[in-house]
Amino acid sequence: MCINLMPDRVDLSHVIAHGRARPEVRLCDSYRKEGGDVATLTRLRRELDLNRYRCTTLLPAGAYQMLQVEAPSVPAAEMKTAVRWRLKDLIDFPVEAAAVDAINIPSGDNAATRNRQMLAVAARNELIAATMQPFNDADIPLDVIDIPELAQRNIAHFFEAPGRGLALLAFDEHGGLLTFTCDGELYHHRRIELPVARLADKAEEQRRQLYDRVVLELQRSLDHFDRQFKNVAVSKVIVTPVSGGDDMQEYLAANLGVPVKMLDLSQVMDFPRIPELRELARQTLCLRVIGAAMREEAAA
Repeated sequence: MCINLMPDRVDLSHVIAHGRARPEVRLCDSYRKEGGDVATLTRLRRELDLNRYRCTTLLPAGAYQMLQVEAPSVPAAEMKTAVRWRLKDLIDFPVEAAAVDAINIPSGDNAATRNRQMLAVAARNELIAATMQPFNDADIPLDVIDIPELAQRNIAHFFEAPGRGLALLAFDEHGGLLTFTCDGELYHHRRIELPVARLADKAEEQRRQLYDRVVLELQRSLDHFDRQFKNVAVSKVIVTPVSGGDDMQEYLAANLGVPVKMLDLSQVMDFPRIPELRELARQTLCLRVIGAAMREEAAA
């Protein structure tokens, strides 16, 4: 169960995914906060019997740093400590005050990457403690604190063609998160800071200017990915819908050298009890909380 605290609400999602060709979303709902974080979480724990679940939550963008580093040549038991010191001069706060974790980037037969690479994540210990505090006070134990890039990877996996790369660009009110995945592994990510949330208020010429910026950012990212991971060919780009940007998918498809599709979760998963998820806008809003609920420890 992913439980995500938002400024005015709590988003929850429960997904049955393990061993299924098509995951089933059993719960995906938003609950208005009443009386603060702890009071709301306590109420939801009782109403939804949350103690039955392994619970996770997501760090928001800006609460952590994610960097590509060379994998240290040390035993697995020493890897996290070694990665911590690799980050010492790369993050903007003391590494001694950081919570650190990392995942491997598959290398395959990629000659352009001679040394094994990792994606390392660092967040301030005080921020991790603050994230856990309301859950602890509400008596909801957290198994995992996850990040949006990995939640998005979990979704992207079900749209991939075997052995082919997939670029997924998901928008929210802050901009876009672009991930590159292949065979369920995260290879590359970047944030695209574009005010797409206000597309509905833009005149046609202004919308086209924003679309051109999205095309430019995507093309640069695709070129970078192709240079760095020559053994992984990107087969398509998937984008989430944006309010007021009904023609964005067509515009991107006409200006990029790869197929561009609109994301529709109904193509890869089932949600028979949640009819509102048939709406693409609702899927976009819930994308990362659903993805975080699909976490599997074997692939974490």
